[in-house]
Amino acid sequence: MDARFDYYGTRVAAKYMKYLQSAGKVLSDSSLPVTTLHLVEIRASQINGCAVCTDMHTKDAAHAGETSVRLNLIATWREATVFTETERAALELTEQGTRVADAAGGVSDEVWAGAAKHYDEEQLAALVSAIALINAWNRMNAITRQPAGEYQPGQWG
Repeated sequence: MDARFDYYGTRVAAKYMKYLQSAGKVLSDSSLPVTTLHLVEIRASQINGCAVCTDMHTKDAAHAGETSVRLNLIATWREATVFTETERAALELTEQGTRVADAAGGVSDEVWAGAAKHYDEEQLAALVSAIALINAWNRMNAITRQPAGEYQPGQWG
């Protein structure tokens, strides 16, 4: 499959990509655990059907030491015993934040309280921002049909 669009082929898209990458750097430098960041990126990408992001973030997570068992169970995290309560709170917030259009009330107070129980204000800010950012990447890549499978860990910085 060929991509419909080359992000770096236009001034606007290249500049926009630069800002998204800068936002990602802010998140990776935050106090949000990198493991949580990977879980958020992977779960949102699975929900959104973004193959290139799922490919990238699962490979980056594995490269950072994430186990294949946990990677294989992210989509079914509710039934899996390998995720902590803190990670479950992040995964639930990710799902509701990603599926906001599917839920009449958006993110429920219960889910927000669960996340706030496990993360401080700075981490919550990073978590919400990570959910928003990966959803932006997912939509861009799905719309333009960016192909998956060739990514190498660390390729994009």
